[in-house]
Amino acid sequence: MRLLIVEDEKRLALSLAGGLTAEGYAVDVVHDGREGLYQASEGTYDLVILDIMLPGLNGYRVCAALRAAGHDVPILMLTAKDGEYDEAEGLDTGADDYLTKPFSYVVLVARVKALLRRRGQGAGVSPVHVHGDLKVDTAARRVCLGEDEITLTAKEFSVLEQLVLRAGEVVSKSEILEHVWDFAYEGDPNIVEVYVSTLRRKLRAGLIRTVRGAGYRLETSP
Repeated sequence: MRLLIVEDEKRLALSLAGGLTAEGYAVDVVHDGREGLYQASEGTYDLVILDIMLPGLNGYRVCAALRAAGHDVPILMLTAKDGEYDEAEGLDTGADDYLTKPFSYVVLVARVKALLRRRGQGAGVSPVHVHGDLKVDTAARRVCLGEDEITLTAKEFSVLEQLVLRAGEVVSKSEILEHVWDFAYEGDPNIVEVYVSTLRRKLRAGLIRTVRGAGYRLETSP
């Protein structure tokens, strides 16, 4: 597996490269947004770790340019910023995941492995999932219910995506926390219930079922 790190903090970039090389990955490092865009466009990478605050071209623009050119390489964005708006902006430009500095190296490796695993599982599979009158496009991050397009926040979409990818199965609260937030999340785990409640209001009450003591299930019948 070949990884590209685009990070202008040279000490951090080299530290990550050393650790990921020890994990068995082939790693290239660049410190400039324009060079990162060139490398990601020309090279054959399985994943790009992309900082947002870069000289030359920021990470948002690098990500958007790659997606506009048709490159579907998984992108994990890194930033010193925090907040829903920044995360939404990063995901709206086509990033697959988002990690806020400072972060645990263990968490970063877990995110990298999850993205690579998801890419392997999704090879050749359509990003559009249809369940009755619900249609979810995980590539364009669009949700339609019947003829209506439903506007979701980045977190709402990510929660729905976990249920859609395992439609008909029970997805536990801890699994949703692990994939949508991160392994180091120390807030109230009931945050998942808040987002599920919001999804029910925006979509349809009976679409997401609560399986008592187990988790949530997206109903597959119309």
